[in-house]
Amino acid sequence: MIEYKKAKLDNILNMQKLVFPEVELGIILERNDDELATNIRSYTLAFKDNELIAFCALHIHSQSLGEIRSLVVKENYRGKNIGKNLVLKLLDEGKELGLQKVLSLTYKQSFFERLDFTEIPKESLPEHKIWADCIKCKHFPICNEVSLIKNL
Repeated sequence: MIEYKKAKLDNILNMQKLVFPEVELGIILERNDDELATNIRSYTLAFKDNELIAFCALHIHSQSLGEIRSLVVKENYRGKNIGKNLVLKLLDEGKELGLQKVLSLTYKQSFFERLDFTEIPKESLPEHKIWADCIKCKHFPICNEVSLIKNL
């Protein structure tokens, strides 16, 4: 059985270990321990038999806009709806907080489209997103990620 829990500070080491291969491939942005600690409340984790197997974050950009980011599922657990369940939990959390829209930048466009996200031009992203996150990416400024949004 998969257990979904909000992250705690003592999860950071295992979060870093899980995401490391995706960071190395340039699929997910690297976040140092302090960044994870600062944003720890935004993360939801998935555990199987007390092993961290996936996590994802709901980052708040404004009173109306959030972002699903840093979605990672351990390779041998992919295709089992764990990522989908994490995103759905975070979308529910966004609704409870009063968000109106949630965006995602991803290489997995079809995954998010199955969850009713629709593609938007990257130019419509909040400027602070570009300068806070995208500038750190090894692919910046030539980015193949797709921007998608979902109304809540």
